[in-house]
Amino acid sequence: MLSLPNLLTLSRILAVPILLFLLWPGVVEGGHQPKPIDYAFAFGLYCLMGITDYFDGYVARARGTVSRLGIFLDPIADKIMIAAVILLLVFTRDIAGYHVIAALVILLREIIVSGLREFLATLQVSMPVTRLAKWKTAFQLIAFGALILAGAVPAMAWVKTVGLASLWGAAVLTLITGWDYLRVGLKHMD
Repeated sequence: MLSLPNLLTLSRILAVPILLFLLWPGVVEGGHQPKPIDYAFAFGLYCLMGITDYFDGYVARARGTVSRLGIFLDPIADKIMIAAVILLLVFTRDIAGYHVIAALVILLREIIVSGLREFLATLQVSMPVTRLAKWKTAFQLIAFGALILAGAVPAMAWVKTVGLASLWGAAVLTLITGWDYLRVGLKHMD
């Protein structure tokens, strides 16, 4: 249970409240928008969370210590991290206006695909992660990281532009991969 991969996954879950504390308006400086230093620390933590996401699976496979707990916790940690970051960036208005649509597409797909995977698991049907879904994840990680980093370097407007462009790229890939998963699931819903 307390293998290194599981500890890395748990650390990602436990890092979410720290990330929220760093950027939550009202907690920092008496209710004002977080300062660039707060965003800088949040960016560092976000990068650390992304690194643990990569290494928990890598270490588990390399050591042959893939566990049921890890298989259960890893996708939950991913969903918690993604949902928390989306909600936080919308709340801080780092994602605002029509860009919220892209964020909602990503959030809703995460919920729908999780439910679909759970349903298909009861039928003993697996839904392997596709290459396109891995690209979607990469775009998401870049988007959220850039949007957090943009708060740390407000004079570099291009960082936010990269974040928003990546957010829309992730949203488009989210729709494509979500449809692929849904198509597979619908075949088993008779």
